[in-house]
Amino acid sequence: MDQFTLARIERDPNYLKLVSERKSLGWTLTIITLVMYYGYVAIVAFAPSIIAAPLFGTITVGIVLGIAIILASILLTGIYVMRANAEYDDLTSAIIGANRRGGK
Repeated sequence: MDQFTLARIERDPNYLKLVSERKSLGWTLTIITLVMYYGYVAIVAFAPSIIAAPLFGTITVGIVLGIAIILASILLTGIYVMRANAEYDDLTSAIIGANRRGGK
């Protein structure tokens, strides 16, 4: 790809929107995930009695929270994929189409 084409793509409003939205969503989901995981570790480190509290027989709060974190991570991944398929693919197609037409 030549420099002219690259510069044209980088000025494309769809490209700017794509980069901005992906970055924003990516950081938001990353922060949510880090808060969940580090929050769990913090509870284990600073309040182990909460994690060890039994809920149903031998099932403890820690087990339920651990499963919840894994399921939440899968859900967050699904949110990203759905948004990528719904919006980001359309923006990418628009960028490619504009590039094929010479930036128009």
